Amino acid sequence: MRNIAKAVQYVCCGLLLFAAANCYALCQDIKIIALLLGVYIGINIAPIFVLPRTKRLRACARGNALLIEFLISTACSVVYFLQSLFSSPDWKAILVNTLFAILLEAIVFWNGIIRVYIRSQQLGIKIRVIGIVCGLIPVAQLIALGLIIRTVSKEIAFENRRVLLDEQRKDLRICATKYPVLMVHGVFFRDFRYLNYWGRIPEALQKNGARIFYGNHQSAAAVAQSGQEISDRILQIVKETGCEKVNIIAHSKGGLDCRSALTNPEIAKHVATLTTINTPHRGCEFADYLLDKIPKDEQEVVAGAYNAALRRLGDTSPDFMAAVTNLTASFCKAFNERVFDAQGVYYQSIGTKLNKASGGRFPLNFTYHLAHYFDGANDGLVGEASFAWGEDYRLLTVNGKRGISHGDMIDLNRENIEEFDVREFYVQLVADLKKRGF
Repeated sequence: MRNIAKAVQYVCCGLLLFAAANCYALCQDIKIIALLLGVYIGINIAPIFVLPRTKRLRACARGNALLIEFLISTACSVVYFLQSLFSSPDWKAILVNTLFAILLEAIVFWNGIIRVYIRSQQLGIKIRVIGIVCGLIPVAQLIALGLIIRTVSKEIAFENRRVLLDEQRKDLRICATKYPVLMVHGVFFRDFRYLNYWGRIPEALQKNGARIFYGNHQSAAAVAQSGQEISDRILQIVKETGCEKVNIIAHSKGGLDCRSALTNPEIAKHVATLTTINTPHRGCEFADYLLDKIPKDEQEVVAGAYNAALRRLGDTSPDFMAAVTNLTASFCKAFNERVFDAQGVYYQSIGTKLNKASGGRFPLNFTYHLAHYFDGANDGLVGEASFAWGEDYRLLTVNGKRGISHGDMIDLNRENIEEFDVREFYVQLVADLKKRGF
């Protein structure tokens, strides 16, 4: 019913914009012309009445509505122009009206497109570039505009449902676990304040009552060194908050780092749970292959450049080669033989897979083929057989060609995936820890 009301509003506003844009030819009464132009200004300011809950989404909704109404108005203007060519001998009047209509239609279009380009998160660089490139190409511009409208419409509906859901359960605080959550990043990333490794996930957890901390360890180091840094961080959190224990959620290599930290009984007693996300517990066969095939000199050049760059970003002693070597299947086999799970800690694991290489963004759509050759079904980096660890294990994917990638599980691209809401997944994951008494 709401969709029908919205469609009726789009049509009505589109027709009013058409009447205003063509008022020079449609009406000779100055009062009616002034009224139509006033309505035109009003629609440009408020093109839709039923609005989402947040400021950003409201801006997107207004911009998207203007683009839809622009299409309706422009279609009517084109039909009216063609009809005028065959029915009116006054070419001067047709020309003046056409120029006036083009000006007013253009204002509606730019008012809408600027709003969605500035405020939409799901358009991304790709669709924005498509819109710009196709903007001056007949027919292609309509296809691009349709893509923009469809993408923004889905974003508004998806995000508004999330807002309403969080509002409805706000008082339940379903993520208010007994112990705070420590989120541990994977290799080649750091915990930056304004570029969160976990995307929109921490905010979703905090809205539902979670207390969040970060590992703050270096981006690339040997598992043992990263494990020591995480151990120090756990002790710091316990000391500063008095929380006694933490629930760890670790992504990728971070899971190995945390398992290493938990070999110390003095650290393990301060950890209630360890949830590993897409962690290569059995390593990556293709990592062994690459290290064997790439000349040592080339490896050292890449490692040197990386280490130098990350020192500037805050790492004290980055070690690119140690990190990469500790992701091999050979290292993980030896690691698993000597590192055992800590007693009293609940271990669980999550893995995902891409259904096709094209389901992942670069470079995962490239590395997928390499991982698939050596490790079979994978998430773009880690093989499915490597994920499982602990008492409980779940493998996630979605129907169709896409699947869920290594990066999707940390909301790397801030992308809304049909059939899989990554933020809600983590909310329910932490809510389950609360139900278990952690």
